[in-house]
Amino acid sequence: MPEKKAIAEKPLYKQGHIDFSILLVVSLLCAFGLVMVFSSSYYYAQHSSNTNYDGYYYLKRQVIYLVIGYALMLLLTRINYRVIEKFSGVALLVSLFLLGAVLIPGIGRELNGGRRWIEIAGISVQPSEIAKFGLMLYMCSFMVRRRADMHDLKKGLMPLVLIIGMVCGLIMLQPNMSMAVLVGLLGIFLLYLGNAHLKHLAVIAAIAVAAFAILAVVAPYRLERLTSFTTPFAKEHRQGSGYQLVQSYYALGSGGWFGKGLNNSYQKLLYMTYGESDFIFPILCEEFGFVGGVAVLLGYFWIFYRGILIALRCRNRYGSMLAGGISIIFGLQVFVNIGVVTGMLPTTGQSLPFISAGGSSLLIFLTATGVLLNVSRDTTVLQI
Repeated sequence: MPEKKAIAEKPLYKQGHIDFSILLVVSLLCAFGLVMVFSSSYYYAQHSSNTNYDGYYYLKRQVIYLVIGYALMLLLTRINYRVIEKFSGVALLVSLFLLGAVLIPGIGRELNGGRRWIEIAGISVQPSEIAKFGLMLYMCSFMVRRRADMHDLKKGLMPLVLIIGMVCGLIMLQPNMSMAVLVGLLGIFLLYLGNAHLKHLAVIAAIAVAAFAILAVVAPYRLERLTSFTTPFAKEHRQGSGYQLVQSYYALGSGGWFGKGLNNSYQKLLYMTYGESDFIFPILCEEFGFVGGVAVLLGYFWIFYRGILIALRCRNRYGSMLAGGISIIFGLQVFVNIGVVTGMLPTTGQSLPFISAGGSSLLIFLTATGVLLNVSRDTTVLQI
């Protein structure tokens, strides 16, 4: 019996070690991301005045952000995650400040009719990307400190719902409805993790869906996006709102099982826009086929799976909430990106973590990975 008990209490892996499987998969995805950014962007960058006709423009930027982000990730694996809780309020305030600042002419950069970017120290940052994690950090801290109040509508739930609404409202002013919906979903999932009552969450979800429907109807271009993605080949959509999805289908379908080979994509030759960022997955599948696409998705699934296990096994409630929140953001981001490029969701702009070109996204997701790896040091598993 004593021997059996000793075996039963043996940790799955030694306490104090990071989850190296996550580090390995993230590193492989980042390395593959560099290859895909170069392959998908070279032709466009070589023929665009925006990049000074430099074919290596996106690759060089991605390498710089990757080096900085990877260093931050490794640094955060050594800093106790409990320290982060002290700055959760600051993280939320900074997020709200940036979301407000991006709306100011001359500060926020206008692109395609929206103000979604701001330049800080020469680095272009998307405040809504930061806001996702700022909101998550604050909510995790709040729900840990006031765990007993989470079933109380006034004391626990309403303050957080108001904050979620404030963040989503500022994002809608950019306007960026897809990101606002993503943040809203994140908030609801986090409330569920924080032990909020299911009947309260059902009411909140119903109100959110109603608001989404109203906002979609009052803006014709939003309504067109919501309807065109189901029939992108229709005559009225094919050269307009459905064009990007049609090109995505061509790329996904022409790759076959094993793809056309690296750098042999046809759609990246100025047929598909944002092929190096939001729509990089179809280019990936065109060059590496169904097998390559599935391999990447399995890598994402492994990170999400391990993140949830870390959340379940963490000995500290704040660490558990933090790991769960990071995993939810990661899972939602991948789901939305893949859903858009495969026609399951309306066309919108969301990057593919670690692979899409985009400095702020890469920096933020690598930073979040560092925190997740840090939490993994504080897990102990008992065999039952």
